[in-house]
Amino acid sequence: MTQYDAVAQALEQLGGVATLAQLYHQVPKIPGCAWKTKTPNASIRRIVQLHKGIFKLKPGLYGLLSMKAQIEARGILQETARNRDSQDLQQSNHSYYQGLLLTIGHLRRYQCWAPNQDRNKAFLGGTIGTTRTLDALPAFSYPDLVKRCATVDVIWMNHRLMPGSLFEVEFSTDIQNSLLKFCDLQDFHTRMVIVAQRSRHPEFRAKLAYSAFADIRDRVSFLDFASLVKQYEHIASQGQTEVVL
Repeated sequence: MTQYDAVAQALEQLGGVATLAQLYHQVPKIPGCAWKTKTPNASIRRIVQLHKGIFKLKPGLYGLLSMKAQIEARGILQETARNRDSQDLQQSNHSYYQGLLLTIGHLRRYQCWAPNQDRNKAFLGGTIGTTRTLDALPAFSYPDLVKRCATVDVIWMNHRLMPGSLFEVEFSTDIQNSLLKFCDLQDFHTRMVIVAQRSRHPEFRAKLAYSAFADIRDRVSFLDFASLVKQYEHIASQGQTEVVL
């Protein structure tokens, strides 16, 4: 069995689509393939980037070309220059980065929440609903505040089941709306993070400078998608429990 065959078989076992971190874990389990190198992960990266039988969907996410139709039928869409601004792709990308945040939170041993309206959206071999660890948000405060908190894209709940980190994933929507949501929840001792394309950082800084956000200005951070993928790969591939997030 060639090294490509091993990667392709691992991808097939993972439903035709997988992150690099998943492949680093799954490929060495495929019998009959010798990896005579001290850096098998580098070999796996080279294969997924160069072999014509594998295509890149998004940063850090690859699929079998022979299963492309099935993958896209599940709502996991390839990002191209042609569809970059389409609503369908933005929804697909939103679920991808939302799922990565849920996975990191789970690996860090937090209880993780995503809104019920997102629970049927596809993420890798499952859905956002199967990736989150909470089916209901704990009643940690007044009902109106819990209801408001339940709309946040991803929440990491601490061991006391209080919101420890709030993440809003932004594509084309106004970052100001997420900042207003954070303002409503500012009385909780929680970290607040806007996750978006690096190109939107100036917009983030400009909106955060509004006087209306003075009380949360020092509490809100910006995380770009590339950094999120890098951190996910670090913790998921190495099994470590410490990341920057």
